[in-house]
Amino acid sequence: MPAQDNPAVIVAQFLKANNYDQSYEAFVTESGLPADVGTCSKGDLTLETLLEEKRAFDLSVKFEKLGSDDENARGWREPAPSVANHITTSASSTNILTVSADTIFDTSGEEYQGLFITTADRRLHILDAATHVLKRSLAGLQDSPILSTAIFRQRFLLTSAMSGQLLASDLRGHTLDRRRDHSKYVVKVAVHDDPAQPLVATAGWDCKINLYRPVINTSGITFGEPFATITLQTKPESMLFTVHPEAKQPLLLVSRTDSSFLYYYTVDNEPRLLGQQNLAPHSNAWVAFTPSAVAVCPTDPGVVAVGTGSVPHMKLLIVRLLVPPYEAPSRPSTLSRLRSSLLDDEPTATETQASQARAALAIADKEDAAIRIHCTTMSPQTPYSTPAVAWRPDGTGVWVNGDDGLVRGIDAVTGKVSGTLQEGGHEVGTKVRCLWAGEVGGQEVCVSGGFDHRVVFWKTK
Repeated sequence: MPAQDNPAVIVAQFLKANNYDQSYEAFVTESGLPADVGTCSKGDLTLETLLEEKRAFDLSVKFEKLGSDDENARGWREPAPSVANHITTSASSTNILTVSADTIFDTSGEEYQGLFITTADRRLHILDAATHVLKRSLAGLQDSPILSTAIFRQRFLLTSAMSGQLLASDLRGHTLDRRRDHSKYVVKVAVHDDPAQPLVATAGWDCKINLYRPVINTSGITFGEPFATITLQTKPESMLFTVHPEAKQPLLLVSRTDSSFLYYYTVDNEPRLLGQQNLAPHSNAWVAFTPSAVAVCPTDPGVVAVGTGSVPHMKLLIVRLLVPPYEAPSRPSTLSRLRSSLLDDEPTATETQASQARAALAIADKEDAAIRIHCTTMSPQTPYSTPAVAWRPDGTGVWVNGDDGLVRGIDAVTGKVSGTLQEGGHEVGTKVRCLWAGEVGGQEVCVSGGFDHRVVFWKTK
């Protein structure tokens, strides 16, 4: 029997389903197909589903926003990482959940760039990123698989887990403090390592973000009770600290499920929503997509790369942040006031429906202008995928993961796929779950971890 995606099979199924009996018999005979080829089972590829997918793809392409093809523009730079090196010192028989790197001071006083790998069997491996030498393999550090890690003051390791626990330890795995202020999955722990105002934030699938002011002393680090909690309407997808460009105060940038907005929160004792930025300002859909992964550009902190939960392929946006004014609590920002007025049933005396519409269009135009790139990465994913993005250290491109075993590099200027990490890397057809990119020993690298139990260290030739 020919494959279900064979063009002749699809035509035969169409003819039989629409009772073109004579045409069906003649077509089957001339094509040399089996007599029962026109029988269509549930879930088979049909001409109708092909047309539906084509219409959806055409609509998706219509909303793409690509950059300039100017050769003088500072786009994807060569050489780029392309040579695969498998990290075998931390070989695992379970799925890789996270990979990250940071400079650390070991308890022996040694300073080096550490590579942190977490796996589904609750292990955390610490390697020397330059030599791949395994420094430590911590088993049972957390009571469930670790979903996020962060380094604080180069000597404290913060980890969050599926159970809802946040844990601080030294680099040998000795527990210093633990908190369980979430009821389930703490998908992200973020650090604002400021000497005067250190902050730690955790985001959980209980639709809460908790904020801590850690205390550091000679005995280690303690979190204490969260000094504030931000309650969201849906579960958080991504969270990171940024600094207000004018007020120089820390802010939390948050994205959440089933919302195409980026949300800006203060980190006061009573956090305020300063404003929000729509990443699909001219879309008429109720929910256009979910910004699932957000990463700040290493050369311009006012620009972020956003990987979306779009199916069947990930969309990538490169966006200029429109940070709202840092106004006093008694004075909501102009954007917030305008958004509130747009939701009122009756406009005020000075605000007609026409003026509201013009103001809403002006906001949408400004948000649209902030989107530099909106492109299809061709990285396949499903509603259950975990999008990941990682900037190249020079800001010329972004690496994205996929469910087909490939890592793709997207040009930050044109939005085109400019590099593919495949040969010698992950098994074809397996999920690449996590990414990290940066410099190790003065050389640009990309590190990927997948559900094929592999960690691949990509280097330049």
